[in-house]
Amino acid sequence: MEKKIFLDDIEEIEERDDTALLMLKKRAIFAIVLILFFFVVIVARLWVLQISSVEEYKHLADNNRVRIRSVPPPRGHILDRYGREIVTNRPSFNVVMIREDSFDIDDVLKRLSSVLDEDLEKLWEKIRDAAGTPLYLPIILKEDIDWETLAYLENHKYKFSGIRIEVQPVRTYHYGDLAANAIGYIGSINKKQLAEDQSDVYEGGDLIGKRGLEKLRETDLRGEKGKSSTEVNARGFEQRQLKNIDPLAGRDIHLTIDAELQQVAEQFMSVSDKAGAVIALEVNTGRLLVAASSPTIHLDDFIGGISQKNWDALLNNNKHPLINKVAQAAYPPGSTYKVITAMAGLASGVIDENTVFYCPGYYYFGRRVYRCWKHSGHGAVDIRRAITESCDVFFYQVGQRAGVDKLAEYANKFGLGLKTGVEMEHEKSGLTPTQKWKRKRYQEKWHEGETLSVAIGQGFNLMTPLQICLMTSAVANGGKLYKPQLIEAVSTPEGEIVERFSPELIGELSKRDKSFLPIIKDGLFGVVHGKRGTARKVKIKGLTIAGKTGTAQVVRIAQYKGLKEKDIPYKFRDHAWFTCYAPAENPQIAVTVLVEHGLHGGSGAGPIARLVLKKYFESYLQEQAQRENLQKKTSG
Repeated sequence: MEKKIFLDDIEEIEERDDTALLMLKKRAIFAIVLILFFFVVIVARLWVLQISSVEEYKHLADNNRVRIRSVPPPRGHILDRYGREIVTNRPSFNVVMIREDSFDIDDVLKRLSSVLDEDLEKLWEKIRDAAGTPLYLPIILKEDIDWETLAYLENHKYKFSGIRIEVQPVRTYHYGDLAANAIGYIGSINKKQLAEDQSDVYEGGDLIGKRGLEKLRETDLRGEKGKSSTEVNARGFEQRQLKNIDPLAGRDIHLTIDAELQQVAEQFMSVSDKAGAVIALEVNTGRLLVAASSPTIHLDDFIGGISQKNWDALLNNNKHPLINKVAQAAYPPGSTYKVITAMAGLASGVIDENTVFYCPGYYYFGRRVYRCWKHSGHGAVDIRRAITESCDVFFYQVGQRAGVDKLAEYANKFGLGLKTGVEMEHEKSGLTPTQKWKRKRYQEKWHEGETLSVAIGQGFNLMTPLQICLMTSAVANGGKLYKPQLIEAVSTPEGEIVERFSPELIGELSKRDKSFLPIIKDGLFGVVHGKRGTARKVKIKGLTIAGKTGTAQVVRIAQYKGLKEKDIPYKFRDHAWFTCYAPAENPQIAVTVLVEHGLHGGSGAGPIARLVLKKYFESYLQEQAQRENLQKKTSG
């Protein structure tokens, strides 16, 4: 019995041992599988780290010790027609912060504010403005610091973790504010411009063209960025310089402008405190020699960012220096428009060169009396004398007979009321009114009395100074309209021309219309050289000039009638026009001057044109004088 019990116990033990062994085997297999799994995971991870993603992690590791920064390129130069440097570059030293490298931003900014003489809150505002951008991107805290500040920061680097000095080329202006409104200025790119950038060329803090040619020719001028690699320690201080990739300078822009001629115009306008525009065109090419707008912006104010005080001063200036008055402002053309009225009258057949109208100093039309500027009247006047003496009564009657639509037709043929296509931003088209235009604009029919005002350059008429110069040029060259050209060529810094611009014909009068130009030219010649010409003071010895004066009424206010001109408030004074070409027998250049509230074309605008012509024909006039002196000596 005991033996049986013992055998049963042995069998039970054996069964337990088998079960335990099976469990042990299962556990061993599970452990092995688990170990193999983790081994595979570790091997896979090591493969990812050391083989598959080695470049990515190498890049991340390098970022912990290497800072790669963009190096801004020098912008292209802007030169005049003779290669004179108008705008080039100089080095500017900017203080920037890289947040990733700054050990204690608050402490660094507190120390920095006294060094830079900047309010601490303003520095923090710049940091907050950059929130959401990568920490490795530099934030400009102050631009264009002086040498003393630069030396201090370089000698005390250890106090300012994350602070760097970046060298950035900025503009330098060799002729001051020459052609400032046409050339424009640069400034830091804003968030909107960054968001709209499709090229991924720009970063926060980059300088970009904001106005004028700096903006329109940004792609040519900006160049290509370089790269700078610097090794830093754990606290963000630079240890050593690594490899660099040099930036590529931008392309140079060669203007058609003559810097010295432009200076003559701008200096006179500035010294005499006149607002307006001066334009000079080569009549046979359309090249702009002068494109002056007054008052001008001060380009140095924009270096390093214009202050709020200076910006407010520009905005609140009642002479509007931010407007490029060459092409962005439109004015009533006054009597300069009589060239168009004369052409429309001759071409439509309502008058011919022998037609005479009597001017008693006024003209009755309907219930109104339309006055001539000469209250005593001009007497019997033909078209040549009407142009020379600017008789309003003659042109009232020509306009009435031709009609407003015919006037608009010929205004358009001479480029008035249409954009010229000049490379200037926000060019105005001006306005040449028609019956259809008034119905659409005011839902009213055209009144014949309004045609009389339009015929002498008043009423709804609006033209830019550039358009009036284009019209004058077309008269001078025999009926051809050339697109006003501001850029002659674009070249690499090495001088290789990559783009060259040629004269572009945008319109031409018909053969029949051209046949009437000599009649108009005779009248324009008399304006300067005739006994009763309205611009006799513009005359230059040795040079024949043909031109037209104009006085454009700004507003009709009865309370100022009879007052002395000096007693009329500035903003209510008439605009003064003078447009001309020379030499009259073989025209080379057309000059147009508009002086806002300058009162009279002959006295207010004419002297400026005279200075420009004297400068342009300086060599020619000297040769003329030498010949005269030689003849006197020979005859003596």
